[in-house]
Amino acid sequence: MNVRENAIHCLKEEAQAILDLIPQLDDNFEKAVELMYRCRGKVICTGVGKSGHIASKIAATLSSTGTPAFFINPLDVYHGDMGVMTADDTVLALSNSGQTDELLRFIPMLLHDRIPIIGMSGNPKSLLAKYATCHINVSVKREACPLNLAPTSSTTAALAMGDALAVALMEVRGFRPKDFAHFHPGGELGRRLLTTASDVMRTNDLPVIPPTMHLGDAIIHVSKGKLGLGVAEEDGKMVGLITDGDIRRAMEKWQAQFFDKTVSDIMTRTPKTVKLDTPVAEIQSIMNKYKIHSVLVIDKDRQLLGVVDSYSCALTN
Repeated sequence: MNVRENAIHCLKEEAQAILDLIPQLDDNFEKAVELMYRCRGKVICTGVGKSGHIASKIAATLSSTGTPAFFINPLDVYHGDMGVMTADDTVLALSNSGQTDELLRFIPMLLHDRIPIIGMSGNPKSLLAKYATCHINVSVKREACPLNLAPTSSTTAALAMGDALAVALMEVRGFRPKDFAHFHPGGELGRRLLTTASDVMRTNDLPVIPPTMHLGDAIIHVSKGKLGLGVAEEDGKMVGLITDGDIRRAMEKWQAQFFDKTVSDIMTRTPKTVKLDTPVAEIQSIMNKYKIHSVLVIDKDRQLLGVVDSYSCALTN
């Protein structure tokens, strides 16, 4: 078996290990989600060795999706870290065997303080499963390691189950993009989710034209505006939109009669509009869905406040 075949075998084994978790899901999963959702303190994720690394990642995912969580190494609990825990917390304990000595010595402390324990292991008959408030079975048939020794499929399965818990909690909490932005204020993701129409819209020299304007004159205004569009206004309210594409199609359709036509003959009376606080990420979705390059920003009285184009949105990425 060559190097690439080894890689393919490993990926298939780990992918199958994740799929095999589906029939193992039971009421304990719902109970675990309920415990974390009702938790008034923090979700303390813990584990030793490779399970500890997975627990640390799960804690990070939970924290970034609305569930306060952090990682504790069971070995540090005996040297003062137990002091950060309260009766309002919930513990998510990971151990593939469910028999890890360092982790099990941690359990009596939790039971004494009546702190709920969510066990996650590959052994539903383990001591961890026995003493846990609820136990999530993440057993795998074998490791992807050719020796069936190195934690590979088992750690992948535990990681995927942690993601499943986090995603389920997001749904229960009604976690939305604005909430995600709150926990990810930096970088491209933060800019896209926190930047709104008011931050990027063009407000100067807007190509505003009356619906009665003849198309010959409208061409000049659309060209001067450099946005490829003209906004039709009547009595201070937006009533329609024309684009340079609308003008070209009108010229092809009416030819010599083109200059007798007015803006109202070709304008779109229900163009795509957004509010001042509409996130740029949502605006980009609208543009992609309807294959357009600009949207109008209006208030509740349909007064034009600005124009957001695809170029302005791209600058936030």
